[in-house]
Amino acid sequence: MNDSRSDTTSDLIDRLAAHKTLGAAPREELAWLAVHGSLRRLGAGEVLSHRGVPVEGLYVVLSGRVSLSADRGAGLQKIIEWRAGDVSGILPYSRLVNPPGDAIAQEPTEILALDRKHLRALTHECFEITSILVRTMVDRARLFTFSDLHNEKMISLGKLSAGLAHELNNPASAIERSASLLEDRLEDTERATRALGAAKLSEAQLGAVDAILASCMAKEAQTPRSCLEQSDREEAIADWLCAHKLDIANAAMLADTEVTFEALDQLAAVVSGSALNAVVRWAAAGCAARRLASGIQGAAMRISGLVMAIKGFTNMDQAMVAQPVDLGSSLDNTVAVLQSKAREKSVDVSVDVQCNLPSVLGFAGELNQIWGNLIDNALDAVSACGRVEVVASREDQGVLVKIIDNGSGIQEQDLARIFDPFFTTKPMGQGTGLGLDIVWRLVRHNDGAIEVESKPGRTEFRVTLPIAGTDPAGAPE
Repeated sequence: MNDSRSDTTSDLIDRLAAHKTLGAAPREELAWLAVHGSLRRLGAGEVLSHRGVPVEGLYVVLSGRVSLSADRGAGLQKIIEWRAGDVSGILPYSRLVNPPGDAIAQEPTEILALDRKHLRALTHECFEITSILVRTMVDRARLFTFSDLHNEKMISLGKLSAGLAHELNNPASAIERSASLLEDRLEDTERATRALGAAKLSEAQLGAVDAILASCMAKEAQTPRSCLEQSDREEAIADWLCAHKLDIANAAMLADTEVTFEALDQLAAVVSGSALNAVVRWAAAGCAARRLASGIQGAAMRISGLVMAIKGFTNMDQAMVAQPVDLGSSLDNTVAVLQSKAREKSVDVSVDVQCNLPSVLGFAGELNQIWGNLIDNALDAVSACGRVEVVASREDQGVLVKIIDNGSGIQEQDLARIFDPFFTTKPMGQGTGLGLDIVWRLVRHNDGAIEVESKPGRTEFRVTLPIAGTDPAGAPE
């Protein structure tokens, strides 16, 4: 990057007068800027300002193009671009110190740089330029805010989509597997039914058939059998079938039912031979078909429940207006969509909502994003087999929601900065530094307050929101 004094002050003033952003300022103010600034030329790929390094000053882009890129957890992404006619760098009254990424020239570029030490004098000597730059700063802040929210939503959506796909895959695979097996069991049932009809059983024998069917379909035990217990049961049933000269291929299907050996013995006492084999196969295949159908229904209900949870979490079909929000369902939906992540780490997540908890007044979609970010952060903070608690209760004229985890905690020196944009305690590439900043903004937008306390083994975020029917100060509407 080179400084150049080859251009005369008059030439710089003329170029500033044609500048899209500053051109409307009085010529004497543009002259002050030209005298106190320095012309710099950057080659393509040259860095104007570095991430984490204080910005040197105000940059008036005269020609070329400069872009600011940052890694927000999904690789390097362009945040904003400045072209000829734009102004970047530090602006009057701006709190910007360290940029969130590197500003790099995308092509040969010329800028007029005003060192930050001259900014105070600029505000005194150049009223019109200062006014223009303040408006530029407000527009830039609005753009960054919108960009931050959009990017954080996209990152959250990506995490949510991955978790939801995993959650939906399990019941969907169960339905596919059960439907395939159901076709085979129905064929077995049809063949056994034909054999059973050909046996021409008596009334007493048909009564025994009903009894064995009832035994097969008995309610399952509360505690599922272990793999070893199931294997032993299948082996014992195979021995019984072999002793009665029956087809031992039915042993696996019978072992999956709750049939007892007492019921089998009672059946063998009144039915024998090929008729007994037909009855056993008919009962086993019929029970297996019913079990598979029940499994398909359960998996379908699981998918339906997940769809309802994601619909509630994203607040579909709801207008973006402040309205009474049921925090119980809001928190339950959020935990449901993050459940796969909790299971991957074997984290116990509990939700404790006070009975008759009043609704809060807020934007439902924004509240869900608050809970999503806080609970997701808590899951990241705890180790395997950790614990996350979500507690909601009434407190004075508001509702208090606490997100508590038993992770390693936040360092004391970091507590004051965790809500700052682009600050993160996560490893490089795993955190954007925007999640808690956006949580803070959304809490404020919903007339709430957020606090945090942390020590090793316990971190607690507390969000207080106004009850529906009261104003933010707590007085009845």
